[in-house]
Amino acid sequence: MVASMAVMAREAWTDERLDDLRDDMNRRFDGVDRRFEEVKGEIAELRAEMNSMQRTMVIGFVSLFASIVVSVLGATLVTQL
Repeated sequence: MVASMAVMAREAWTDERLDDLRDDMNRRFDGVDRRFEEVKGEIAELRAEMNSMQRTMVIGFVSLFASIVVSVLGATLVTQL
């Protein structure tokens, strides 16, 4: 059974090939780092937009609450007269 098994060729990893592999991996990781920086920038933009929207919503809710309170007080005063 052992005699019928195919023998896999062994590849020789020379220093030059290892250097090429290292350079290729460094290039790829540099690309990943650039993409992460882009994503960080996009997240910062989204946070700024969300803060702006939150501020607008709070102002709107406070205004709505104030108008309801003024309406109820006004109606109460009118009925008392």
